[in-house]
Order: sequence, then C-alpha cells, then structure tokens
Amino acid sequence: MFLMHDTLIRACLKGVPPEVEAIARDEGQNPHHAARAVTRGRVVVPANPLRPHRLCAIGEGCRVKVNVNVGTSANLCNPDLEVEKAGAALAQGADAIMDLSTGGDLAAIRRRILALDAPVGTVPIYEAVRRAGSAADIDADTLFSVIREHCRQGVDFLTLHCGVNRDALDALHLDPRVMGVVSRGGAFHVAMMAATGEENPLYAEYDYLLEILAEYDVVISLGDGMRPGALIDATRLAKATEYLTLGRLAQRALSAGVQRMIEGPGHIPVEQIGHNVRMLKELTEGAPLYLLGPLVTDLAPGYDHVVAAIGGVVACQNGADFLCMVSPSEHLALPRVQDIEEGTRVARIAAHVGNMLRNYPGSRNREMRMAEARRSLDWEAQFEAALFGDTARTIHERDGDLDTCSMCGDLCAVKMVREILNPPEKR
Repeated sequence: MFLMHDTLIRACLKGVPPEVEAIARDEGQNPHHAARAVTRGRVVVPANPLRPHRLCAIGEGCRVKVNVNVGTSANLCNPDLEVEKAGAALAQGADAIMDLSTGGDLAAIRRRILALDAPVGTVPIYEAVRRAGSAADIDADTLFSVIREHCRQGVDFLTLHCGVNRDALDALHLDPRVMGVVSRGGAFHVAMMAATGEENPLYAEYDYLLEILAEYDVVISLGDGMRPGALIDATRLAKATEYLTLGRLAQRALSAGVQRMIEGPGHIPVEQIGHNVRMLKELTEGAPLYLLGPLVTDLAPGYDHVVAAIGGVVACQNGADFLCMVSPSEHLALPRVQDIEEGTRVARIAAHVGNMLRNYPGSRNREMRMAEARRSLDWEAQFEAALFGDTARTIHERDGDLDTCSMCGDLCAVKMVREILNPPEKR
C-alpha cells in the first residue's frame, strides 16, 4: 500500500474531523456514527481541501441530494450563461454542480464554476479529448495530467469511467445493443481501446489514479459508461459486466482511503429499478449511489425531467442517494436557464418523496403543515410549506384575491365540510 496524506476516511479512523461534525449536525446524526459511515464507505463528503465551500454529505442516513449539470458545448459556448445556469440551480435548491463543458477555455470556465459555494464535479476525459484532438489519440499521460489539474483547481468529485475496460467491450461485442454506448465518457474510452488495442488506462493504472485522488482527497464517482441508453437494451450483458467491475474497484478505492460513489443505471423499465439499485449497493458494499434518472420510458422527449423523477423516486426507495437533475431539453438540446430551473425543481420533488420513502427524520413534518394549512384555507401557510411557494402564490393569485381556489369557488369541499364538522357555535 502506498503512503498518502490523511484523507477524510483516514481522519475518521482517528476520530471525528470538523467536516464530519458539521455534516452530522446538518443531517441530525451522531457525529461518531457519521464518522463510522465515512470509514465504511457508506457516506461521502465531496470537499477538496484546496477550496472551502458549503458541505454536502451523500449516502446512508443522509437526505437525498440533487446534482445539476451545466457546461458549454462546441455549438453553444457561452460561459456567462453556464455560470448563470449554475447559480439558478443553486437558487432552486441544488446541492452540487457538475461542469461538463466541452467548448471554449475549459480551465477558465471551471474556475468560474468553482467560485460558487457548492461541491463541484467534472468529467476530466472531456478535456483530455479536446487536448488530444480526438478520443482515439488520447494517451495515459494526457488523461492523468488532466485529472491532476482538475484536482489542483479544487474540484471535489470526478466522474471517471474506470469500469469501461476490455471485458466490458467484449461484452458489448458478444451481446450487441441497439444504442451501443450512449455515455460520452464511455464512448471515448471505447474509442481509445479500439484504436490502441490496449486496456483503458484508468483501469490498467487504477492504483496510480487512487494515489492522485488520495493526495487531494477527491471523491471518485465511478462512471456508468456502459449504462443502457434505451429500455430495449436494459438487460444486455455490457451493463452487468461493468457492475461487477465497479464492485471490485469500489472496494480497492475504500482500501486506499479514497471516498467513492457509484453511478448508474441509465434507461431501464420501472420494474427493473429496484433490482438494479440493490445489486449495485450489494456489489459495492453500500457505496453511495449517484444516478441520472433512471429514465423509465424513451417516448417523452421534452418531459424527460418528469420521466427521470418517476425513476428517481423508485430508485430512492431502494437505496439511491444522489439524483442528477434531468432537464426538459434532455436528448434534445443544450439546456437554457429555464430548463435548469424546471429540471432542478422536479428533481427536488423526487428527492423529497425519496426522503419520505427512506423515512428520513422529519421528512413528513412539512406534509403535516401543508395539510393543516389547507384545512384552514390559510394561503400564506400553504405557500410557506410548499417546496416552491412563489410559484404556488403566482398561480393562486392570478384569478384574484380569493379565500378558496378559483376552480371550486363557493363549492369548496374543504370549506363546506369544515363548517359542518366545526360550526360557529362550536368554535
């Protein structure tokens, strides 16, 4: 085993570090229990020591968290817009931001995103492809150099597709899929292996990768490069092959003192979500699970944020911990600010329902406040209890200042039955 500076995992083996004290207070946990969860790999705290920011704990016993992706593309490269989108996501309650930029000055864009008060993640292979000119031309030195630079800049968690190895590629050939590979990172690694005939360097030199991550105490998010991109591909072999590899890599990361979480599982039918989530949890010994979706139908472009929320709720019920926002423009176009706001709100609704399904302490208290406010027709209390009270207020007030909603008016069931059960003489 190589020598390293203290990572959060190793610090927790000696006691309760300040970061864990803080997240334990935020999550209503016993600090020693929280530290134990970190050492067991059940909780991660993405917090690169080089960049102070608001802390966020992800995993067992924690609230379901929401991540939002932003980033430029070659077709639409407006860094100001991406910073605005990231700020809008945080204003709507996002817990973390990922910069997926592929166009423009990537280091400069990243610095601006890193100035925000939130954990920030990246996908280093995107920048490596830009530097090399194409995925087929990437070499290990370029890829590891980019990874180290992201760590030095203060990035808190990195999506790294270490499980897209020769075994996964063989499985893809043996059991072909309609959509092939839909993960950009996964496709880049497939192109590298196809061009060189060699193993994915992130898999072949995984111990070296862990040394870099341990040096900066950066969380590795083991990417789901072989996730299915269509429901018809949900049971194909490549995904399961990657799952098994991620299980082994997750254990090696934990043994090296590196925090890790797992990504998955892509587009899958709703009845398969529970099985996939539980399988990933079992294979990775309870590592925090970070997922986009799952998307439970391919037939609703323009509403994939709703599709993802349906899948996200079921996934949370079975143990998922971290939901990645899906915007209305998913599969269609680069999101605009309003897409980010809408997608973030829908993801937060899914996270709230997930918290209730996980019996997170206090998660149902707000539901009781809303029920009492509705019984009393107390609109101010309803807006205060609502997840998005400003929107609720705007809709209610558009038909005038009414004591009931304008749909029911004088035929309001709540008002009628309240007066029957609680007439004036009994008040």
